[in-house]
Amino acid sequence: MKILKHLPNFLTSCNVASGAIGIVFIFNGDLITGSYMVWIAAIFDFFDGFAARLVKVSSELGKQLDSLADMVSFGALPGFFIYSLLAKETENELIPFLGILIIVFSALRLAKFNIDTRQSEVFIGLPTPANAIFITSLVYLNEMNLFSSWLLTLPSLITITVVFSLLLVAEIKLLSLKFKTFGFGPNLSRYLLILMSVVLLLVWNKAAISLIIVGYILFSLVINVKNSSNTEKTT
Repeated sequence: MKILKHLPNFLTSCNVASGAIGIVFIFNGDLITGSYMVWIAAIFDFFDGFAARLVKVSSELGKQLDSLADMVSFGALPGFFIYSLLAKETENELIPFLGILIIVFSALRLAKFNIDTRQSEVFIGLPTPANAIFITSLVYLNEMNLFSSWLLTLPSLITITVVFSLLLVAEIKLLSLKFKTFGFGPNLSRYLLILMSVVLLLVWNKAAISLIIVGYILFSLVINVKNSSNTEKTT
């Protein structure tokens, strides 16, 4: 059916629409709903690639549309989200504009990804969806009183903004959750990460989401050290 070939781009369009709706909620002061829209956008972002492989469709239009959608949902939205969080913590009118760093570095990250041939097996730098999910999930720490007494203060929010902006373009290998097979051996690291995530979610519910992203970064760094050590032993 010819209509199926348009399914991936339709799902990508749903991604960008979700991000745009989320930004509207953020402008209206509803950060919780804005964070939900990031999750919805991430679901569409996952399934557009899945649909493209399913119907065996690949096009330059789809590739460019995907990056533009990610820029809205995982670049602009978390940038405005951080702007709103910073604005609540200070009367200074300039400091909240640090949130724009997330938008700028997300654009750099997406541009690099499109031309970087090294990222078929791993990610180089923090993926924009993971960054967006981390930032927009900070509000749940406040709901659960988990680390919120210091993590959602102005100094911490400024630090998070700068550090995670730099992580987007850092030359750091991070684990990709793309499964080529479901065998246990080749995917041990991925299964361990999933298990850790499930345990944290069971213990802390939504408040665990930001912790899972931090755990993902630390877990990837441990794997890098391990792989580097193994490489040195074999040379």
